[in-house]
Amino acid sequence: MDSGREEEVEIHNPPRFMPGERVCATRHIRNDGTYPGKEIGERLVRKGDAGFVRDVGTFLQQFYIYAVEWIDRGIVVGMRTRELRSLKETSTRKTTECARGVNEGKAR
Repeated sequence: MDSGREEEVEIHNPPRFMPGERVCATRHIRNDGTYPGKEIGERLVRKGDAGFVRDVGTFLQQFYIYAVEWIDRGIVVGMRTRELRSLKETSTRKTTECARGVNEGKAR
């Protein structure tokens, strides 16, 4: 029974981000129904928003879930590794993209 889509078991390696690390979102994140007090489909995080990792957990004994505090938005959202980028990265282009998104993301 091949599901056609196998994903790497992330928890075999250490987490990519650690508590206290500054990160930015690599994509827009909408409520899938798991965020209380917000409508399903409502945008929670904008691509480029900057936040801080508050905690690291796991999901289905396979993936890391990072509790990220988005200070400008006043919320904490669970994020997958692929949805985040560290702001410690040395690439100027990537850091500039995140910084530009932070300023743009303030308008709700």
